[in-house]
Amino acid sequence: MAVYPHSRVSMYENCPYAYKLKYIDRVEVDIPTTIEAFMGDLVHQTLEKMYKDKKFKKRVSKAMLVRFFKDLWDREYSKDILIVKEGLTAENYKKMGIKFISDYYDTYKNDDMTILGLETQDKMTLPDGNKWHVRIDKLGCKGDVYYVCDYKTNSRMKDQEEADSDRQLAMYSIWVKNRFKDAKKVVLKWHMLAFNKEAISERSNQQLEKLQQEVINIIKEIENAKEFPRNQTALCDYCVFKQMCPSFKHEFELKKKPVEKFKKDFGVLLVDEFSEIKSKLSELREKEDEFKEKLIEFGKQFGVDAIYGSNKIAKLKEFDKIVMPEDKEEFIKLMKEKGIYDECSMVCYPKLNSKVINGELEEIKDKVQIEKDWRISLSKRKDVEE
Repeated sequence: MAVYPHSRVSMYENCPYAYKLKYIDRVEVDIPTTIEAFMGDLVHQTLEKMYKDKKFKKRVSKAMLVRFFKDLWDREYSKDILIVKEGLTAENYKKMGIKFISDYYDTYKNDDMTILGLETQDKMTLPDGNKWHVRIDKLGCKGDVYYVCDYKTNSRMKDQEEADSDRQLAMYSIWVKNRFKDAKKVVLKWHMLAFNKEAISERSNQQLEKLQQEVINIIKEIENAKEFPRNQTALCDYCVFKQMCPSFKHEFELKKKPVEKFKKDFGVLLVDEFSEIKSKLSELREKEDEFKEKLIEFGKQFGVDAIYGSNKIAKLKEFDKIVMPEDKEEFIKLMKEKGIYDECSMVCYPKLNSKVINGELEEIKDKVQIEKDWRISLSKRKDVEE
C-alpha cells in the first residue's frame, strides 16, 4: 500500500505521463525554486512563528514578525531563484510578503481560536488500505467547531465554487472528524493573503463519503494504469519534465541551435513543407466548391447536364436529400417510436472507437482488431512571430 498526497493524485489527473516520470520511472530533475514558492514558504514560516510564540505566551507584535520575515529573506535568498514574470524583481515579492504578514496580523491578532496544530503532518488510512497524506497549515477549534486552514499567496481570489469543490482540505476534514470525536462541524478556510480575505466551505458527511470513494476510485485507476498518455494544458509551462516530454523535446532542441542550423533542421523543413501542402489543399478545396457552383449554374442556364472540356466531361445530376431538423433528439425519438431508427441509423465510428479503446465495450472487443495509426494536425507556434 502506498501513501498518496493530494499533489500526487492531482499530477496523475493533470498529466498521466508526468506522473509516470515522477512516481514510476522516478526521473530526477533539477527543480528551480521560483520566487513565488520561496516567498510563500517564508510567509508560512513567519505565521507559524506567530502562533508558536502565542502558545508559549511570548510577546508577539507586527514589527517582530516583519523583522523575522526580513531576516529569513536576507539569509536565504539567492540569485538562482527563478523570477518568471517580466517587470517584477525580488524586492517586489519581498514587499508583497511583508504586506501579507502585516494584513494577516492586523486581522487575526485578537482571534480566540485554540490552535491544535501547525504544519500538521500525519497519514490517514483509507478504506482500501492506502494512506492519504495530511498536511494542514493551521488546525484550530472554537468549542466543537474545528477549522482546517490553508494559507494562499495566489494572485487570484478563490471563488465559492472552487472552495466547495476543493478536494485537499475536504479530505483533511475526514481526518479531523476521525481524530477529534467532539467535532460537530469542520470548517474549511483558505486565507487568501493577497486580498486579506477568507474563502470558506463546509461538507456534509454524505459529501465526504462520496469524495472519499472518488479518491479510492482514482487511486485504483492509477494503480491499474497500463498507459500514461500526455495531456497538454497551460500547466505544461510549469512542468519540470517539459524538456524531456515528446510534445516539447524538439522545441527545446531547436532553442539550442543558432538561426542558420535552426532553418536547416530536418523536422523544421518537414513541418514547413507539410504546412504549405495543407494550405494549398485548403485553397484547392475552396476553389473546388467555387467551380462546382459555377458548373451547376452553367448547367441550369443552358439546360444541360453534361459540360464538355478539352479532355474531360463534367456530368451533373440533381437529386433530393433531406435536411435534418434542428431538434435532433426529438426526431430520433420519433424514429424509434416508428420502429425505423435501427434501419436508418449508422455506426458512429469515433464514438465506437473511443468506447472500445477505453474498455467500455468488452463484449465486442474480441470482434475487432486494434492497431496503431497516426493523425497529424497543424497549429501555430506560440513562441514564433509571423
